[in-house]
Amino acid sequence: KFPSEKRPFYLTNNDTAQEVFRLYLIKVSHYDDDGYVIQWFRSDIPSNTLAVLNGLALDCRERGVLGNQVDIFISALDEANCRIKPQRIIREIRATGGKGLVAMVGVQSNQFPRAVDLARPLRAAGVNVCIGGFHVSGSLAMLPSMPPEIKEALALGISIFAGEAEEHFERVIRDAHRGTLAPVYNVLSSLPDLAGAVGPVVTETSTRGSRTTRGSFDAGRGCPFQCSFCTIINVHGRKSRYRTADDVERIIRLHYAKGLKKFFITDDNFSRNQNWEAIFDRIIGLRQNGGLKKLKFIIQVDTLCHKIPNFVTKAGEAGVNRVFIGLETLNSANLASAKKGQNAISEYRAMLQAWKTVGVITSCGYIIGFPNDTKESVLRDIETLKRELAIDLVEFFCLVPIPGSEDHRDLLTGDVWMDPELNQYDSEHVTMAHPLMSAEEWL
Repeated sequence: KFPSEKRPFYLTNNDTAQEVFRLYLIKVSHYDDDGYVIQWFRSDIPSNTLAVLNGLALDCRERGVLGNQVDIFISALDEANCRIKPQRIIREIRATGGKGLVAMVGVQSNQFPRAVDLARPLRAAGVNVCIGGFHVSGSLAMLPSMPPEIKEALALGISIFAGEAEEHFERVIRDAHRGTLAPVYNVLSSLPDLAGAVGPVVTETSTRGSRTTRGSFDAGRGCPFQCSFCTIINVHGRKSRYRTADDVERIIRLHYAKGLKKFFITDDNFSRNQNWEAIFDRIIGLRQNGGLKKLKFIIQVDTLCHKIPNFVTKAGEAGVNRVFIGLETLNSANLASAKKGQNAISEYRAMLQAWKTVGVITSCGYIIGFPNDTKESVLRDIETLKRELAIDLVEFFCLVPIPGSEDHRDLLTGDVWMDPELNQYDSEHVTMAHPLMSAEEWL
């Protein structure tokens, strides 16, 4: 059995409750090339989206949003390390009166087919299902009309949630309880203020099913840049919204008490979080004077972060021991085509050396498939990376036109071939035509 197969339910201390509402929060996986669901006996980093929705659900339960007569049972599951059994969910909901909601959270484009497959038997049994995440949010944000796969989900009676849930999840729970779940919740224009907002709570099942004692949380959302392959800016916006230092301390202390001492801060670009210094200063204080000496962090940053005064130095003092950096390419023409002007190739060496100076491991992303890429140019760039840049790890990704990005919208309106199979949109498969390939090659 998977370690998280025996999953707990969280009950209210409500002795007067006469009714049960079961809420399932599910972070779905996706299929491999042979059609099997990708799962691990122990997965890596717990999903922040699942933790965020779990925190919001716990807050709704504690505030009694369904009234004093209703107990909300919450089960938060990550399919990366836990089997999801629709028939079991159906039985559990029916056993406690038939009221419930299955919310599939943080669903990315390559996970959307799996989410719909899980939803089919649930909907056939009359169970409320809602799908949220970047695929539906990005599609509604960037496309003139709903794509076919979302229309298919709506036809099955699946509700769609586009946007961020902080100020709206309570409404979804109330609607599901009343049996009036709306087909579409589009709150993309309502970007919540994160200062003082309910924080993420990593679930026990996530930590039991993880191979490390690591948690995750978002300290902020939004990115000021305009990368054409990115969906973040079209869903979370380009303005920095951030949690306060007090918020971050509460999140860290809550999880540290549960044995989680390492964290992935999931901000797409933490160096552009306008509150980064106050957050780092608070964490430094927690490590030096607050009894939390073992705190360690992974963050994601851009290639110019070393030019922000004190950023790299304070990152080292705060316990950052690994950074992910999107180098993307060594070809300036490719950077221009992707509107990634913030990447100055001439600064790569200095930036990497700055992180070396404070003892932080650098993990860099390199994208293959830009308009000016050839096999020869990519191999040449790899030799340059090995010979001239002080990188610890390089991860290679295929350029993917993810729904919600400018690239996807432009290819769609330009009638350029893209793979219709969303399950392939995982950065490991070729999913679009390349200008240097013939039609025969990419078909």
